[in-house]
Amino acid sequence: METTAIRAWLLDNGFDTTSPLVNNQPGQSALIMAAQQNRLDVLNYLLDQGADLTVLDAYGNNALWAACFAEAADCISALLKAGINIDHQNPSGATALIYASSSGKHLIVSQLLLAGANPLLTTQDDFSALDLAATHPCLQLLRQSVKRLV
Repeated sequence: METTAIRAWLLDNGFDTTSPLVNNQPGQSALIMAAQQNRLDVLNYLLDQGADLTVLDAYGNNALWAACFAEAADCISALLKAGINIDHQNPSGATALIYASSSGKHLIVSQLLLAGANPLLTTQDDFSALDLAATHPCLQLLRQSVKRLV
């Protein structure tokens, strides 16, 4: 259900309130923008409207990546529950897990691993989330996860 706050967010970000799933003038997706801004209310509204979970930003990243960028755990959960591809790889092969690991976001790494993200996927340069772990907590989480798989 569209609330006053959701309607205001759509208008403030250049989206047509009668067609909120259509990209705004700069070509941005409301779903990705809501995830990046940690707006669970807007994200849930867009999901209820049938938002396309395969939509990508200009860099080839999906809304899950945007939610990981924002460390928006509730948005991540909502997107995963809706069925977003947890292992989507952008053009360089990076997944949301690889991004979160390389950024030292250990709580997000943990959340993604618990949700079933594949820690063995690699970038085009053959680096995994484990290879790119920026912090000790990320490294430990990924080591444990990889050990369970091999």
